Amino acid sequence: MNLKIISSTDRPNSVSLSVSKYVKTLYEKEGVTPDIISLEDFPLADVQGGLYGKKIPSIEAFRAPILEADGLLFVIPEYNGGFPGILKILIDYLPFPNAFVGLPMAYIGVAAGAFGSLRAVEQFQMVVNYRNGLQFPERVFIQRVNNAFDPKGGLNNEMQQKLLESQTQGFIEFIRTNKINQD
Repeated sequence: MNLKIISSTDRPNSVSLSVSKYVKTLYEKEGVTPDIISLEDFPLADVQGGLYGKKIPSIEAFRAPILEADGLLFVIPEYNGGFPGILKILIDYLPFPNAFVGLPMAYIGVAAGAFGSLRAVEQFQMVVNYRNGLQFPERVFIQRVNNAFDPKGGLNNEMQQKLLESQTQGFIEFIRTNKINQD
């Protein structure tokens, strides 16, 4: 299974990346070895000035693993009531309209506030709907992430930890089921 976890911010040493690394261990316990793609590594300088529609080698290389994936798990922080701009830029540089068509996707929202990035995830889901992605309905929202999450131990709230583990198991099955339907 070719699963990619997208740490959806370009902020250095982000909590999103820490959560992504932890979630990777949950998938590994289930026999799946996902790759983490951090938008911290997105070649932003190479698209300055809006070079849409042009072949840019660094962008082609960055997006290739995403386009080859069987499923994508987005770890999305909330910035100013929405998802990070770098995530929108990534989407704008993926092939339209087919990059997400029928591709299984799941979401983990992380935020310092009380709603766990609910607004940001739902805004991003509207974009994915427009791009015809196949959305796994079991989302996880980690509110007050700086206090609720430990990079080694996971979530300190037992119920949230169980939700995260349930999402992991369910998304694996969702990808398997829908990969069969795509082949």
